[in-house]
Amino acid sequence: MTSYSLTCVNNSQMSGSFAIFQKPPPMTVPGNVFSLAWFARPTAISSTVTFTWGLDYSFVWSETGVLQAGINFAANQSRPADPNGQNIVQLTKDSFGATTFANPGSTGALGSLTIQQLPNVAPGRTSVGVGMAGSGTFAVQAAPNMTAVFTPHPNYWVIFGNYRTGDVMDIEDITSAVEVTYGGALTSRTATLGLNNVIVVD
Repeated sequence: MTSYSLTCVNNSQMSGSFAIFQKPPPMTVPGNVFSLAWFARPTAISSTVTFTWGLDYSFVWSETGVLQAGINFAANQSRPADPNGQNIVQLTKDSFGATTFANPGSTGALGSLTIQQLPNVAPGRTSVGVGMAGSGTFAVQAAPNMTAVFTPHPNYWVIFGNYRTGDVMDIEDITSAVEVTYGGALTSRTATLGLNNVIVVD
């Protein structure tokens, strides 16, 4: 599996965290799809952090309450997922009333990741989504008798500010993020936050 990296350099006079997030592709998911701060790490002035990842996917859910920008999505459970293999799972409650993933299979739409939410899912209590490289990337509010379908379309945006991994982002309000692209043999990039507080990607 190809490994990607992004080295982030803080050459500004600001303290904060670099965060990477992905923008959701056009989806067949009902409801509002939120991007999560996929990776985030505090980076002191004149210091550097490096993020690395591969294209391994997962199903995730979290007891978020109502899903909205500004809260944190901390996965209560994560299961490996493969758009071309184990690509469907159910969200349900077990015999003790605990929320859990169950019945993983490979009968979902090829190339997508599907989460069926069974009738016993409590509305407004949990969120479901998909992750990559062990951390959530997108989430939607879970609701009974709904099916969420995510079609992976990896894309990477870097931003600097007050972020933690799993923060639910309002990407419509984010103007300072910069896209980081990879292709062919190009698997490592560097993003530098300068004295003008603008990120430049090399």
